[in-house]
Amino acid sequence: MEKFDMGEMVFAATDLYNDDLAEDGASLIPEVEPNALLAAAGSRGVVVNVGHVAEQPQQAIYLVRFETGPDKSLGVPIGCMTEELTNSA
Repeated sequence: MEKFDMGEMVFAATDLYNDDLAEDGASLIPEVEPNALLAAAGSRGVVVNVGHVAEQPQQAIYLVRFETGPDKSLGVPIGCMTEELTNSA
């Protein structure tokens, strides 16, 4: 059972960075620099989808759009593990 539901407001439990793919230097989110800060700890976001790791069906992955910039618009969707999210800032 998932800890968070689609549409639920969540917060980043830690700083979240764009993971670097060691093989070719690319990153998981191509339009963002490798290792760039995607969401600072405490950033507010909304769960837009819920899935699971193919090799570990018990491991949920949450697609979250975090607020960015001074106008708090929603950024690009970020895949997050349960331990990277919390219910409070």
